[in-house]
Amino acid sequence: MPQFDNSALVELKDVTFSYPGNSDVNGDRVILDNVTLSVPRGKVTALMGASGGGKTTVLRLIGGQQKANTGQVLFDGKNVTDFHQKELYAARRRMGMLFQFGALFTDLSVFDNVAFPLREHTDLTLDLIRDIVLMKLNAVGLRGARDLMPSEISGGMARRVALARAIVLDPELIMYDEPFAGLDPISLGTAAQLIRQLNDTLGITSIVVSHDLEETFRIADKVIVLANGGIAAQGTPDEVRHSADPLVHQFVNALAEGPVKFHYPGVDVATDFGPGTFAGRGKE
Repeated sequence: MPQFDNSALVELKDVTFSYPGNSDVNGDRVILDNVTLSVPRGKVTALMGASGGGKTTVLRLIGGQQKANTGQVLFDGKNVTDFHQKELYAARRRMGMLFQFGALFTDLSVFDNVAFPLREHTDLTLDLIRDIVLMKLNAVGLRGARDLMPSEISGGMARRVALARAIVLDPELIMYDEPFAGLDPISLGTAAQLIRQLNDTLGITSIVVSHDLEETFRIADKVIVLANGGIAAQGTPDEVRHSADPLVHQFVNALAEGPVKFHYPGVDVATDFGPGTFAGRGKE
């Protein structure tokens, strides 16, 4: 069996994953096809690519929400796919997750949202929990908002509260699912800066799923572009930006024409609009 790369916290080795088809007519929808990748320790790794390329699926595989059909998903050298429930929960406590749009508990205050993992997973005293929560909120600039409810803060602030919650257990790995979606330029820049600063200050490993090219390239150490079930390109942001792969070129330069087509596959236009095409379908 291949040895675990000690320089990587997460590795996927020959991973294939598919979602079942909707009927006997539709076969399984393959998302990842024999994919091998690594996430280096202490670095920010970006997962990018067109929608449906498997980016969020990779996060779900790492967190054990989904299981690979074949291959290995290694976290710190151990195969997540083989974990029993107790082992999986222990591994998840070493991971932080920033969900898209924050996913805060709407009936809990900012303070209580951040305190929630500590209350669930530790036996710390109330005073120690208070100090830790305030430290984490201070790290994201929101100590003064501790008593507010999620409905009383902006989308950008909610994302920062969610980030404080993600780091409150001092995880080794933080996974970000579209952390920049829906943010104004100021909030977006702040979120990107926080991801980079927290990664370096806390000595953690970060995986960022994002479609925001400029901000992601600015903070990432490594970029992996997923497409068509595999890896289209990987390397430093500069290496990926100058990739000769047509799909990567289209993605990086936001081109309408390229391997990713505007029109969903179907019969040709002449056939679809030809005489008698809709015979029997309309009103008599």
